[in-house]
Amino acid sequence: MQPRLSYEDFTKAAPGAYAGLAALSKAVDESGLEKSLTELVKLRASQMNGCAFCVSFHLNRLRKLAVAQEKIDLLPAWREADVFSDRELVALAWTETLTDLSPRGASNKAYAALLDHFTDSEAMFLSVAIATINSWNRLGVALRFAPLELRAPGK
Repeated sequence: MQPRLSYEDFTKAAPGAYAGLAALSKAVDESGLEKSLTELVKLRASQMNGCAFCVSFHLNRLRKLAVAQEKIDLLPAWREADVFSDRELVALAWTETLTDLSPRGASNKAYAALLDHFTDSEAMFLSVAIATINSWNRLGVALRFAPLELRAPGK
């Protein structure tokens, strides 16, 4: 598919929108949540939403963070893989709940499971991270941002 607008052109044409999304991401980064965890949930949401730009972006970030390649490879099948911690599993379940939001919303049962592994504040910032990547995904898909060059681990 032909890009409709490049990511760079978007950031120049809509600096306020870019700044708003960047501010949300910065708030999550400053929340104390593990960067590897937030990058895993961003990659999973991007996979679900079919955003090639965001998939390539977060793959590069995970590799730079030296996240185990096995986790990255098995992310689409995270429920069946035994490489994720309980905290990561709950975060991925919450990611899928908020990304594939049903008309009923997020259940109390799903939120209670989240709170078994995250504080109220962490759950709030994890939800912000998921909401933000879903916004980026929708922009990336709508405007057809071209995927980034994938980098080898450690680069």
